[in-house]
Amino acid sequence: MSEKENFLTAKATGDELKYLDRALRPSSLDEFVGQEKLKENLRVFIEAAKGRKEPLDHCLFYSPPGLGKTTLSHILAREMGVNIKVTSGPVLGKPGDLAAMLTTELQEGDILFIDEIHRLNAAVEEALYPVMEDFLFFISTGTGPGATTLRLSVPRFTLVGATTRSGLLTGPLRDRFGIVFNLGFYGRPEIERILARSARILKTGATPEGLAHIAGRSRGTPRIANRLLKRVRDFAQVKADGVITPAVTLDAMASL
Repeated sequence: MSEKENFLTAKATGDELKYLDRALRPSSLDEFVGQEKLKENLRVFIEAAKGRKEPLDHCLFYSPPGLGKTTLSHILAREMGVNIKVTSGPVLGKPGDLAAMLTTELQEGDILFIDEIHRLNAAVEEALYPVMEDFLFFISTGTGPGATTLRLSVPRFTLVGATTRSGLLTGPLRDRFGIVFNLGFYGRPEIERILARSARILKTGATPEGLAHIAGRSRGTPRIANRLLKRVRDFAQVKADGVITPAVTLDAMASL
């Protein structure tokens, strides 16, 4: 993959993604642009769970990279008024890793967000089944006739899984999620709204036409749009008067 192709993918470097998360990530459903049907349903599910004083049902978000799965997971935690623990499928290498997280890092109602959940190994996935259904974790000790199984209660929590490869999820795992959403690509007007909000946060002047040019090159993906905005902002600052215009955008795109 060429440097230019890599720049235009939704896979960000660690430092850049952390910066975008801090500065540009919306913090509520009201701030989140796009995915209107998903947001409408989430508002219902959140209000119902809070009304019953129960954790939100387990959620699965699947989509190509950069469409908002991680952002929505953090928003769910804020809307529910709970904490969120973030991990990923490859990090949970054995059932003991999962047990430690469930028993020491989660409180009642908290959210456990597992990114790349399709990459869980079989042993960890099977250990999750009773956890998701009954909030029980079973630990086997010993071997042969003397083997015993310990039953461990864990706090009632919400598991939020995210994946870009939903086809790799096993049926038993997918069926245990009560809420399943597929995030679609964003329309150009939505990307323009996202860019306008990001430009305000970054204190960058931009004309609607300049942002429209960026939106047209963003492949319907907010992460790509925000990354392009940051780079075009650099060109506007150094080569123009600091305002993102169509001319500045075209110059930047030709150089990247």
